[in-house]
Formats: sequence, structure tokens, C-alpha cells
Amino acid sequence: MQPKFIFITGGVVSSLGKGIAASSIGLLLERMGLKVSMMKLDPYLNVDPGTMSPFQHGEVYVTDDGAETDLDLGHYYRFTHSPLSKKSSVSSGQIYHEVLRRERKGDYLGKTVQVIPHITDEIKRRIVDCAAHSDVILVEIGGTVGDIESQPFLEAIRQMRYEKPNSCLNIHVTYVPFIKAAGEVKTKPTQHSVQLLRQIGISPDMILCRSELSLSEDVKEKISLFCNVRTDNVIECADVQHSIYEVPLTLHAQNIEEKICQMLQLPSQPINLTNWQQLIETIRHPKGVITVGIVGKYVQHQDAYKSVFEALQHGAFANGYKIEIRRIESDRFDESGAFPDWAHGCDGYLVPGGFGDRGWYGKISCAKYCRENKIPYFGICLGMQVMVVEFARHGLGLIHANSTEMDQTTPDPIISLLEEQKLVTDRGGTMRLGAYPCLLKEDSKAHLAYGKPQISERHRHRYEVNNKYRPQLEKAGLSISGTYEEGDLTEIVEVKDHPWMVGAQFHPEFGSKPLEPHPLFRDFVKAMIERKTAC
Repeated sequence: MQPKFIFITGGVVSSLGKGIAASSIGLLLERMGLKVSMMKLDPYLNVDPGTMSPFQHGEVYVTDDGAETDLDLGHYYRFTHSPLSKKSSVSSGQIYHEVLRRERKGDYLGKTVQVIPHITDEIKRRIVDCAAHSDVILVEIGGTVGDIESQPFLEAIRQMRYEKPNSCLNIHVTYVPFIKAAGEVKTKPTQHSVQLLRQIGISPDMILCRSELSLSEDVKEKISLFCNVRTDNVIECADVQHSIYEVPLTLHAQNIEEKICQMLQLPSQPINLTNWQQLIETIRHPKGVITVGIVGKYVQHQDAYKSVFEALQHGAFANGYKIEIRRIESDRFDESGAFPDWAHGCDGYLVPGGFGDRGWYGKISCAKYCRENKIPYFGICLGMQVMVVEFARHGLGLIHANSTEMDQTTPDPIISLLEEQKLVTDRGGTMRLGAYPCLLKEDSKAHLAYGKPQISERHRHRYEVNNKYRPQLEKAGLSISGTYEEGDLTEIVEVKDHPWMVGAQFHPEFGSKPLEPHPLFRDFVKAMIERKTAC
């Protein structure tokens, strides 16, 4: 069967949740027995988000093959089993870079290179390539209709709808605001958004209406009339009460997956959402509540640690608990090394990944506080390096121990660059990226969590634990419980004689799903619960 194409566009405002909508639809189609692929088209001219500030773009999600991608791929992973790779995330920068490379090479045989057909042809080629071996592909277009940057993507979609008339479907996500002063919802923004889309040559087949409140039939009929979409294809997606994981059930209640299959003539089978419904029941009726402190420098940005926040929720679901996240800005700490009173009171602390020295002292003091007071601690990437440096300073007595990322003159470079990284000048795509194997030490907390001797996890970093200091660290009580043998690199560290203090050089949050929580997050939450119930 030739693959079918579902294009998901957005209008009115950004951050409407196109990624959650696409992921939820992908989940429902998977549960109907279809093989689903997911893809994100981003209009920015950066080649990828790898060099973009988290304040600008949120987290960078990394695939097994080392692609630095948009955070929406994290949603795709958590909701579906779509294969994600470099093919799944495409930016305008990548498209233009490839077309210009081929022009310089002479591949266009002297023709004038233009947006149409050369840019649009490259976009279509990549969509078709990503769709290979799938029954259906969901393609999300970033930004909103009317943005100048996204016009080539929308033109490519228009062409594909013309070339494959029975294989393409457009779902337009729009906003239906509730005006409190008037006491009613307004459909005009949706009407204008659809008009813009139709001017480009695309008529939506389905409109997904984001709103604060449920929409009446009168409102749906009005949208249907003015937007030329059947009333039963006007789908409401009001704000959910407890969790984004309720969205698939909301869409399923309106039979969105059946309507899509009928319009695209896709085969389907009865859908079974029992385990997903049980998940929602766990979320709605937890056994108790625990609090985790996230100590980082981007904590006030909603999406900077998106996968970490979600993985913590997954770990809580697995233990039947609700987890509350307390955001602690590491750059509010002073250089004294004391953990301030205002940061006390959490059941455990997590220091996530990051770059640069801002907030470094705050992270060090968090690790020291947790180690000395036997409080569960989870260090991820930079958070693991924080844990090692703190242990070297206060466990080994190397008071000037540091990472060369923070201090190139330190006499004890506990964390340092690999030799091959010292020659790197470009910043984009030059770190240790993607999945690497890791051997686990038997009977370690990591081995007990995973339940197997070897794992594979995704990385995004440049600096490593300096092997020169490993014997001293281990003798003093820091266990190296996970290693990448080929490169003789430290992957997981644990503090002996501590209830749960674990650091991972990789990013375990990228491998967590609500029904398949990551083992380290599951056990970290379990340790916090045990500490709270024991107090």
C-alpha cells in the first residue's frame, strides 16, 4: 500500500499544541493497526536547533542517530512508536543548504534555481523519503499560516495534494477564544486563518479547534459554514483538566481516527485504549504526592527541560503517585557553597543538562546537600559532572577540582574535553551525539533498575570524566557503575552508602514514555517516595 499523508498546520497563534495533536492522532492510528511515521517541518533558517538558546527554542531533542531536533519529536516518541531519525526533523536551513550544495555541484545543469520548483521539490522528496515503509505519515508544519518563512512548506503541501489527490489530508489547528466580557467564544480568528490557508491553495479537510471551553453545536456549525468543512469534521480540543495524556481520549471520543481512515481509505481495526484509560485513572487518582526540586538555569522557561519534566511524571505514574515540580534557579545561589534555606523541603533533587558556568555553584551546593543529608539526587549530563566534581572537592579533598568548561586553569580537571574535541571550532553537531552502548556493573543501582547488563542511551555533550582521577574517586566511594568500553568513558556514577544518588552522562529522559517509564526515573521517584514515607 502506498503511504498516506496527513499534514497538520496551525493558525491564529503559535503554541496551540500542534505537536500534542499530531502525537495523539498518531497514537490512535497506531492502535488501529497502522504503521505510523511522524515528521516536523520547521521554518527557521538554522540548520537545526542545536546551537539555539533554550530560552529561544526550548529543549533540543536527540534521536538515536544523533540528530538534534525540535522538542515536538519528544512528543512523537512519548505517544507513538514511530521510528524517529534525522529524516524526521527538517528545517528551512537544511532545505536551502542542500539545494545550494547541489547547485554548486552542478546538479541542476545550469538552470535558474528557484523556490518553485527546486526548494519545494526538495521538501516533497524528504516527506516521501520519511514516509517510506509506513501506512501513514503525519507531517507537522511549524509556525502559523501567514508566516513568510513557512510559505515554501505550504506550497509543497499544495503541490502534493494536487499530485496525490486521494492520499493527502490537511488538519488545521486553530484557536477559538472565549471573550469573558462578551461571555461567548469567537470564531472570527478561525475564519481568517482558514481564509489565509485557502488563499495559498489549501482547503482544510478537518479543523481542530483549541479552546478553553467545550464548543456548542452552534459554534461548530458556524465554523463549518464559513470554513467550508463538514460539521462532523470540526473537532473540539478544549483544555484538559489533569494531563496532556488525556488528549488522545478526547479526540477518540469524537471518532477522529475513524473519520481519518474513511477519508484516506485506510484499513483499520477495532481500537483498544484500555491501558491508556488506566493510565489516566492513575493520573486522576494518585496514592500520594511528592515534590522534586529541579536545580537549573533555564527552569523558568516552560519547554527548556520538557523531556525531564515528562519523564518525572512517567516515573510518578509507574509508582502510582503525583509529582510536583519545584523550579529552583541555580544562579540565585552564592559562592559560599551553602544550600540556602529557601531551597530546602523537597523529597529529592534533580540537576539536568546544560552548558556554561552560570549557576555552577548552585548545582555544586545541591549535590553536596543531597550527599551529606542522604537525599535522593539524580544528575543528568552536566548534573552528573556536577556530582563528580562535588565528590572530588569534598570527598577527596581536591578543593580546586573543577570542569575545564568552567575553569580552564583548574589544577584538578576532574571533567575535561576529549582530545578530539579540543580541535573542534564549529558549534553545530560536533558533540558526542546519539545512542552509545553502556555496560553496567553488576548489583549497582543502575543494573537493578535496568535489569540487564548492557543498555543503549542517547548523548549530547562534549566533556567527559577524566580517567586519570577514576581510581581515586572509586577508592573514596564513588562507584563507576556504567561505562562505554570502546572509548573507556564513564557513563553512570553512584555514591556508595547513599540511598539513591546517581548521575548519568547520557540523557535518559529522551527514552521515557508514559506507559514505558525510564528505569532510572522510575527508581528515582521510588527512592523519593521511600524517603518521604520513612520520615
